[in-house]
Amino acid sequence: MRTLREVIEDARGRHVAIGHFNISDSTQLNAIAEAARELGVPVMIGASEGERSFLGTRQAAALVKAFRDQGQEIYMNADHTKSIEGIKEAIDAGYDEVLFDGSELPLEENIAKAKEAVAYARASGRDVLVEGELGYIGRSSALLDKIPEGAGLDKTDPETAKRFVTESGVDMLAPSVGNIHGMLKNAPEPRLDIERIGGISAATNIPLVLHGGSGNSEEDFRAAIKNGMAVVHINTEIRVAYRKGIEAGLAASDEVAPYKYLAVGAAQLKEVVKTKLQLFTNP
Repeated sequence: MRTLREVIEDARGRHVAIGHFNISDSTQLNAIAEAARELGVPVMIGASEGERSFLGTRQAAALVKAFRDQGQEIYMNADHTKSIEGIKEAIDAGYDEVLFDGSELPLEENIAKAKEAVAYARASGRDVLVEGELGYIGRSSALLDKIPEGAGLDKTDPETAKRFVTESGVDMLAPSVGNIHGMLKNAPEPRLDIERIGGISAATNIPLVLHGGSGNSEEDFRAAIKNGMAVVHINTEIRVAYRKGIEAGLAASDEVAPYKYLAVGAAQLKEVVKTKLQLFTNP
């Protein structure tokens, strides 16, 4: 089976993107895996520090490995990890990728810690990808009344990105290009800076990762992927779909078996995932 590095490089070469979806329970994972399997495309599973705290760092890796053992191209990412200790824990647990999120640190410190994460990954004996992040885009995958203060304002400069990648040695980069975490309740998402994406891609020559993809337009997704985004993160949209489905399942009857009312949420989440995967693989 291909490594995650091979999958992403293949996607990058074909100007398509790998869909990345976060989980905090096995029901969500099952739905995402099923959607990707039906379409016959690779998929990435993410778990942030909060999600890993709830589900378990090793438990999440084991759940994903169970699908890979059955031949599915599905890969695990330790999303938005803010400490080197958390990076090491995820690598030791068998994650395919780790994201050191130093986006709120001074540049020099961000570079130094990302470099430390890369060194640990290289010494692991496995091909673990390390992603770095530049530029603050907010913290929460949630429904928002307004853009969080400061989010999206510190757009990544291509030359700064080149320096960060060169000095840290990261394999992938998550830049700030007009994207924000979460979704605005009563307003469209900010437009992505497509020209900046192309500039960063040309300057760094590594796969770029679009965080905060929930709510962005199909037009922006297609242009971003064409200009260097090789992985696209979706979290808030599937959280909303999952919750609405569970609420509908609970409202429909007095059912107390979790696997029955959770199944309604999983079905709605799965449809969102399929739609996104179809878009990302046919931009």
